[in-house]
Amino acid sequence: MTRLSVNINKIATLRNARGGNLPDVEKAAVDIEGFGAEGITVHPRPDERHIRYSDVRALKPLIRTEFNIEGNPILSFNALVLEVHPDQVTLVPDAHDAITSNAGWNTLEHRSFLTDVCGMFRENGIRTSIFIDPDPEMARGAAACGCDRIELYTAAYAENYARDREAAIAPYLETARAARDCGLGVNAGHDLNLDNLAWFVRTIPWTDEVSIGHALISDALYMGLEKTVRAYLACVKNQA
Repeated sequence: MTRLSVNINKIATLRNARGGNLPDVEKAAVDIEGFGAEGITVHPRPDERHIRYSDVRALKPLIRTEFNIEGNPILSFNALVLEVHPDQVTLVPDAHDAITSNAGWNTLEHRSFLTDVCGMFRENGIRTSIFIDPDPEMARGAAACGCDRIELYTAAYAENYARDREAAIAPYLETARAARDCGLGVNAGHDLNLDNLAWFVRTIPWTDEVSIGHALISDALYMGLEKTVRAYLACVKNQA
């Protein structure tokens, strides 16, 4: 059964725009769980333009579902993850000045580095996921690095969904099958929304988790946070 993890970065972005603590990121996380979400995702960046390292520390004791911390495994990020000890860490190769994640890892080129990072987190009992583009070779490369899961970067799927959803999902299905054959779990995220989410999960039903932030928080401006979380859950559970 696919789980819905809500990325709360955009809530922190809104708070940071004015300073103070409105909206309250910690309360939002607790409320989102109360509305049925099965996980909370955060992506702290070095400039702390949205989620701050202090937010990550404050959120850990509040979360009752699953806590997923994603980011580029630089030294400060690694130290934070080891300190907070989330359920999952997702390794994303984003540059420090990236507006948002825009590519997956080349798991063949960076195999040595990723193997060391995955080993470090696994030794500390933290499930490790590697963010990859839809390419079966990258999934097999991720397995060789010793991770537990991959996260499929779904921007291309979302971009092409309206034009031809069968063609859009084909490389993701192939990559998800390769990951499954290697014994890896499959997560997915980036630009998934109420239009394209149900088809993705229906076509790749062994997807373990989807992580959704920007679209969900944008929809909440019109629908309200509780109704929006429940609408995304309906997509994930194929009830939409």
